[in-house]
Amino acid sequence: MAGHFEATPGGGAAVALDEVEIAILRSLAVQLLELIGPGDEPAEGADPLAALFAEGPSEPPADPALARLFPEAYGDEDGELRAASAEFRRFTENDLRARKREDGLAVVRTLDALTVADDGGAVLELTADECRHWLGALNDLRLTIGTRLEVSDEDEGDPGSLYRLPDSDPRKPMVMAYLWLGALQETLVETLMP
Repeated sequence: MAGHFEATPGGGAAVALDEVEIAILRSLAVQLLELIGPGDEPAEGADPLAALFAEGPSEPPADPALARLFPEAYGDEDGELRAASAEFRRFTENDLRARKREDGLAVVRTLDALTVADDGGAVLELTADECRHWLGALNDLRLTIGTRLEVSDEDEGDPGSLYRLPDSDPRKPMVMAYLWLGALQETLVETLMP
């Protein structure tokens, strides 16, 4: 189980992590939450139906990582499609941000609930619902890090090129985190497949 998820009864999954891995995962999840930003929680006694129809932004984010997390719904070949993308974003981005926040918070909460043994390790056991949150957060973390690293489709097709970075390259730690998160994501997906 060390380093990869394994299926548990009831549709969940478990993975053994050490203190450093726990700290890295938690730090990355917190950074993702900061990037996504705080939610607009409805005021006490506010009409829940009004919150459902609250309008979000109509322009794509300027930050490339956020633009990757909240992409355009349609291409931008012409003005009509840009207008349709803006309209779609206005009514979907707030919900998408809320879901991404829930996923990130689930990662932080499950890691915070771990009891680290004397040997510095812990076994993270996730329920089926927590697995779905983790999958979303792992995907968002990889998209964000990949955007910051300017990972191309060619790099994805040949992950060895990412491994070949010299140790002196300042991107190396983030590349290693990117590849590790990919392995975690892959094994978590495999545990959830029937």
